[in-house]
Amino acid sequence: MRKPSLKFLIDGIAFAAFVLLTGTGVLMRYVLPPGSGHFLTLWGLDRHEWGVIHFWIAVAMMAALALHLLLHWRWIVSMIRGRPREGSGVRVALAFVGILGLIGLALSPFFGPVEHDGEPPHKMRSGELPESPDSEIYGSMTLREVEQQTGVSPEVILRELGLPPGLPVDEQLGRLRRQYGFRMDDLKEVVQKHTKNK
Repeated sequence: MRKPSLKFLIDGIAFAAFVLLTGTGVLMRYVLPPGSGHFLTLWGLDRHEWGVIHFWIAVAMMAALALHLLLHWRWIVSMIRGRPREGSGVRVALAFVGILGLIGLALSPFFGPVEHDGEPPHKMRSGELPESPDSEIYGSMTLREVEQQTGVSPEVILRELGLPPGLPVDEQLGRLRRQYGFRMDDLKEVVQKHTKNK
């Protein structure tokens, strides 16, 4: 492939990735806002699954931009150096410091302390029952996690919801709900009913 065609292809990929990155970002901000990952879906995907797509689009865009810079490297270097004259060394030093600063800024989150602000509501200690099971069950949980949290077995839940008895207990409830059409409220009622009977 000729160099101009390769440059056009890479720039086209970078532009398409930019558009898709913007689209998925707006989608996750306004259509599936933070906190909606447990109950809202679009095209069968929840907010977290769209986040994975958003991440891989960003990776593709970064790869395309890296190739773009590589193909234009001589031009970039000549622009930074400029015509040889007094002060051109300062321009090169400023460019170098700017690039190092940008890299440092991008890497800084990886060196910051990750803080723990308490237990997520669905990650309770083993054997501990929630005060209100209705508010503690999320689509990101599995049947096994519901059993650990509430003491209600997956077999009971499946039977009460009229679902096939052999469903995988490590599958997320949100995916099971989409596949079998039950409502999370129905599941919560089953759990509440059986925790009251204990």
